Amino acid sequence: MQAQRYQRGSLSILKRKKQPDAWMFRYYTEEGGRRVYKRQYVGTVLEFPKRRDAEKALTQLRVEINEGQYTPMNIAQLAAHYKKDELPRKAFATVVSYTGFLDSHIVPKWGESALSAIKSIEVEKWLDGIQRKDGKPTSPSTRAKIRNVMSAVFAHAIRYGWASQNPITEVRTSAKRLRDPEFLTPEELQTLLKNLPQRERTMVLLDAATGIRRGELFELRWQDLDFEAGIANITRSIYRNVVGDTKTIGSRKPVPLHPLVLDELKQWRAESSYRADADYVFASVQKNGSQPLQPDMILKRHIRPVLAEMGVKKRIGWHSFRHGLGTMLRQMKVDVKVAQELLRHANPRVTLEFYQQAVTEEKREAQELALKGFLGPAFSFSTQKNLNLGKKEEVKPVIN
Repeated sequence: MQAQRYQRGSLSILKRKKQPDAWMFRYYTEEGGRRVYKRQYVGTVLEFPKRRDAEKALTQLRVEINEGQYTPMNIAQLAAHYKKDELPRKAFATVVSYTGFLDSHIVPKWGESALSAIKSIEVEKWLDGIQRKDGKPTSPSTRAKIRNVMSAVFAHAIRYGWASQNPITEVRTSAKRLRDPEFLTPEELQTLLKNLPQRERTMVLLDAATGIRRGELFELRWQDLDFEAGIANITRSIYRNVVGDTKTIGSRKPVPLHPLVLDELKQWRAESSYRADADYVFASVQKNGSQPLQPDMILKRHIRPVLAEMGVKKRIGWHSFRHGLGTMLRQMKVDVKVAQELLRHANPRVTLEFYQQAVTEEKREAQELALKGFLGPAFSFSTQKNLNLGKKEEVKPVIN
């Protein structure tokens, strides 16, 4: 059945004596074979002073009343349907990221454009000219992400039969980084670990040895750690205190835990006030264990001050430890397939490979090689004292 014309309805101001005038939206529905007119309150003129403000508020409502009957007329309506129907299926961090790109870039520029009016070369030129708030050009990776979100929206339209082709497929963008990711050298990592208190040292060692993403790291609970089998079961991720799925299906894999890492985890559990199976491994004392610690707070208050004392000027974040592990695995000439499984990285070039669910001996050996490269074959926290960082006094770790 051919889709009917998209119903826009009508927007008008309702005059009121005792309350501010209000915007009212009038439209019709088919009920029992009859056309029934309806109206819905949008908001007051104080909330939406101008018609275009009220029109923006109507975008989602129009999608709902046209659901299953009409074809979106423009990109704004298509984006609204995409956010309603497709985005909720994705991880929360992805929802936040995609919504930001749609609301800040794509809809403001292309919202009023018909789907058929979008041309590849025009989108490409627009992407090249996007600037940040400070007037500087956006990074290639940001432009590539905006392009990918726009492409996903058109793929959504194709699935619903509202478009026959995706014009974004032919849009060329480079995702090349402006600078290479920064990560710690083995010597820097060793010095950092030796000068962190138990909690932060356990976090950094666990992240450096496994490469798990920060949302997975801080969502870990003690029940996810199998000390006997020596694995961590990664099944969830947390972002802005919202627990959701991992980044990809491939991320939901068991991760091997080296004996050195297991020892640190056991020591931290013995010290922690929150050691029950259901407790977060890195629980917030301020939140009485109901939430994990904030990743950025740990970096700002604990890890980066120690790095500054060490004279390390690199901008180190949680993902830096994942980059470091990947680099070390390459340096140790670990098989690419094994490294990919250890990092649980969904590589689109390996689409026909079936990832093994169990932790293989090859993964454990790869992790062993990486830790030896990072820490040295005879490294032990219990037998080595904190290093002097080139000063007469030892660095005193920052403690909450």
